[in-house]
Amino acid sequence: MKDRRSPGDTPPEEFRKQLHELADWIADFRENIESLRVAPNEKPGAVREQLPAQPPEKGEPFEKILNDVDRLIVPGMVHWSHPMFLGYFGWTTTAPGILGEIITAPLNVNAMTWRTCPAATELETVVIDWLRQWLGLPDEFGGVVYDTASVGIMHALAVAREQAAPSTRKLGLTNRDLPRFRIYTSDQAHSAAEKSAIALGIGEENVRRVPSDNEFRMEISTLRRMIAQDRQEAFQPIAVVATVGTTSSASVDPIPEIAKICREEKMWLHIDGAYGGAFTMMPEYKWVSRGWEMADSIVVNPHKTLFVPLDFSVLYVRDLERLRRVFTLVPEVLRGDTIEGEKNYMDYGIQLGRRFRALKAWVIWRSLGREGVVSRLREQIRLANLLASWIKSDNRFERAAPVSMGVVCFRFVRADKDEIDRSNSEIVERINSSGRAYLTQTKLRGRTVMRIGLGNVLTTEEHLRKAWQIIQETASKL
Repeated sequence: MKDRRSPGDTPPEEFRKQLHELADWIADFRENIESLRVAPNEKPGAVREQLPAQPPEKGEPFEKILNDVDRLIVPGMVHWSHPMFLGYFGWTTTAPGILGEIITAPLNVNAMTWRTCPAATELETVVIDWLRQWLGLPDEFGGVVYDTASVGIMHALAVAREQAAPSTRKLGLTNRDLPRFRIYTSDQAHSAAEKSAIALGIGEENVRRVPSDNEFRMEISTLRRMIAQDRQEAFQPIAVVATVGTTSSASVDPIPEIAKICREEKMWLHIDGAYGGAFTMMPEYKWVSRGWEMADSIVVNPHKTLFVPLDFSVLYVRDLERLRRVFTLVPEVLRGDTIEGEKNYMDYGIQLGRRFRALKAWVIWRSLGREGVVSRLREQIRLANLLASWIKSDNRFERAAPVSMGVVCFRFVRADKDEIDRSNSEIVERINSSGRAYLTQTKLRGRTVMRIGLGNVLTTEEHLRKAWQIIQETASKL
């Protein structure tokens, strides 16, 4: 009789050999990352042109695939883990984080209910509570892990919408004689509020941007005036999204004052602490968390500040049952895999299948401990203030915003007045295309500014000094 054995998986000994090769590749990549360009300078389509247009008919050896990673993929990447990558909020790749990801991959469980993987569910609950304790949140806050803060904000605002218009979960918004809702956030806030409003049927135009003050914080008097005006015009204000660590300058909105307004107006208060929230772990930054106890929801992204690899975002809701009531829905195929009284994380959002994200956080936080996390955050702040001192000592440049946490915004000002914006943009473009470093640019008060974000554990004072020299040299060539 003909052998009809299943093709099966890679033979164990061959798989072991491949794992050793991959381990060496990862270690070599991390050790030698500084020798790579930070970013490519190719035209769009350069990688795609080198890849076969048709999918493979037959399998190829792992060695060939890994060689093509070296040959095609690595040169075509922006290396966010490079010590000279100084864009956005830096990046949080660490050796323990990589190990956590490696452990997670072969387990490959679906953490949607307690029964589908008890360890995943219970570890997520423990890790969420560890972070709650580090942040100093009251224990009435429960949490759930999502991929990004944008998704967390959308879920929080879904609960705010349900609170403002009960039964929206069942009946929707149409043909119910409801007023148009309003959401408020600062002109420095992330675009997630608008995207949430689009997804929730509230509408992008119903997110109102509140002007910010000289330190790029939401103006309280203007917020009050806008809410009053909207009520007078028959709109229904339902939520404020306050920010702790804005995208451009890492400014912090005046949370206690905003919380007071939300209490008076019976509005939902969501705090977007995606970047800045974790800094409250440091005693000298405890002021960041003032007023949090009055919030309805708070989001923190450990993949921005707490050294967990992308993606890992935690949404905390005061009385988490409010979130569950909006989203719980058990399909028949899963009814046998749910147990009354046990937490099923699929009930806390739109996602059914869920990665075992908590494992990598558990590995990294056990490896560093609170002391290790705090010491690394302090180093980011030290480097940011050091860069600010260098900027101050060179009269061709000026700071464009107060230095907050690990973010520094500044401008080259020794150009013709009409050319300053273009010059700053040109400096960033030239540096990024050189592959020697990577910066970002943004707009503050309508002016183009250069922006450096620190967060990579590989970035040292020597790297920052080198980057500053590159900036000075590039400005001189203009």
